[in-house]
Amino acid sequence: MMEAVAAAPGQPAEQAGGDPFEEWCRLRASEGERVSMIRLYAMVAGPRGLQAHELPLAERRALARRAIAVVFPGWETVPGSDQRADPVRVVPYDPAWAGRFQAWRDRLAARLGATALRIEHVGSTSVPGLAAKPIVDIQVSVADMEREDGYVPQCEAAGLQLRSRDHEHRYFRPPADRPRDVHVHVCAAGGRWERAHLLFRDYLRANPPACAAYTAMKREAAALWRDDSLAYTEAKNDLILDLLGEAERWAADRRWLG
Repeated sequence: MMEAVAAAPGQPAEQAGGDPFEEWCRLRASEGERVSMIRLYAMVAGPRGLQAHELPLAERRALARRAIAVVFPGWETVPGSDQRADPVRVVPYDPAWAGRFQAWRDRLAARLGATALRIEHVGSTSVPGLAAKPIVDIQVSVADMEREDGYVPQCEAAGLQLRSRDHEHRYFRPPADRPRDVHVHVCAAGGRWERAHLLFRDYLRANPPACAAYTAMKREAAALWRDDSLAYTEAKNDLILDLLGEAERWAADRRWLG
């Protein structure tokens, strides 16, 4: 439940009366990824008697602009890539998503050639039976992510627009005048980003109870954060980390190699 992100009694860092963002940064540095952006919203909303999701959207967006480079080190957006924010919508699994992935995979493979060491269907649409936003996520692994001349023009030629960069991946989506049916994430082969997304996918595919728990969390988050796609993602943070912990044990038992 979202209330779990509110400060527990006796947490002095959140009661010190200073800048909530600075307090949040200190918590993030000491406690790690579990201190999500939702926690920041709660720290700002709580003294006003509000829940995190009741904070006005304009305030949440202003906080997110400050916090996103902490959540995604190295974050920067590409000028001219802004788009209208669509409402978050989670729908039942659609078998057609696999075909959409294959069509985009073929298109990307034709343009990227040997630069793409792997092109994988990841995210919720890659897990049969899992409810998801109806946007296919594709992960492209490359040998050197910094060599953007080897993949950015090619992805653009395939009908995508580079939206953002951070230390772990590059994010592409269709331009504003085209259907937003795919997201493409370019990452380093053998890196943390690549492994985590492949492991999470394979674990959910193999574990129906984990898949059901994740579905329930997604529906709850979508209902609460319909107007805020970044908050929707962050609201799933704790469960994703829990499931990744389970997935690591599962991988070790099965000698999973991705």
